[in-house]
Amino acid sequence: MRSINRSAAILLFVAALGVVPAIGAGAAPQPQKKEYLSEAEADKIREAGATGPRIVLLAGFASDRIKKLQYEFAHFDTSDPKRTDRVNKLLNGYAGCLDDAADLLEIGIEKQQDIRAGVKALQTGIKEFLPYLQGLAMNGQERETYKGNLEDAIESTQDAAKDVDKAGKEMSAPPERRKPS
Repeated sequence: MRSINRSAAILLFVAALGVVPAIGAGAAPQPQKKEYLSEAEADKIREAGATGPRIVLLAGFASDRIKKLQYEFAHFDTSDPKRTDRVNKLLNGYAGCLDDAADLLEIGIEKQQDIRAGVKALQTGIKEFLPYLQGLAMNGQERETYKGNLEDAIESTQDAAKDVDKAGKEMSAPPERRKPS
């Protein structure tokens, strides 16, 4: 009996060893697809390479979402059944772009990269984005259909504003060039 139990234990152990590599191989992290970015936008971010240009791109994509949102409300059609989905998708996309840009700010500071252009792009955008979103929260048409996503977008904008201020203070100064003698 003892040899049967021992054999069974060995078989179980060998079987477990065979499963472990399969589990480990399947658990390898895959690059996460950002649902709020188009394929072309994702490609542009990948091609940008450096952190600073990526922040500028994300600020531009966030601005595009705001412009599309403004268009949606300027041409508000209550009979359009997909309007609510488009508005919510634009708000989610906007918040996602800002959240990613804020994350890149932190990475840029940690790695002491040149993120000045990204900081400037975000500062400029946030000055425009936040008042517009707050205005929607106060006076937007059919606010109840997008209220939660709007609150998230406002919160993302406020958080990004704090991160931009922090980045402005923590960024290393640009290198000083000496005048040739």
